[in-house]
Amino acid sequence: MLSALAKMLFRPMETLGFGMPSIGPGFFIQHGFVTAIGAEKIGENCWVNPGVTIGYKNEKGIPTIGNNVYIGAGAKILGPLTIGDNVIVGANAVVTKSVPSNCTVAGIPARIIKRDGQRVN
Repeated sequence: MLSALAKMLFRPMETLGFGMPSIGPGFFIQHGFVTAIGAEKIGENCWVNPGVTIGYKNEKGIPTIGNNVYIGAGAKILGPLTIGDNVIVGANAVVTKSVPSNCTVAGIPARIIKRDGQRVN
C-alpha cells in the first residue's frame, strides 16, 4: 500500500526531451538520461550520448546536425549553427559556432582539433 501511495505522489521525471521536424534514419541515443535535443534537422546515422543538450542559445535559432555525427557525453550544441557531416563532438564540448564537415571538435568553447584526420594546432 505504501508503494502504491509513493508511486502516486512521486511521479517519474522525464529525462529525455526532443523535438524536431526531421530525423534521419539510424539516429541513436545511447542513454536518454538528462538529454535534451531540439534541432532544425538531424541527419542520418547520428549518435548522441548521455547528458547532451542541443538547442537554443537565445531566441535566434537552433542547430542543424549533418550525417554521421557523433556527439560525446555532456556536450552542448547551442544556437543557430550547422554541424557538418562526419563530425565528432568531444565529451563536454560547448559548440556555439558552425563546424565544417570531417572535423573533430573539443573544449570549452569548442575548437577544431582534427580536420580530415589530421591534427590541427
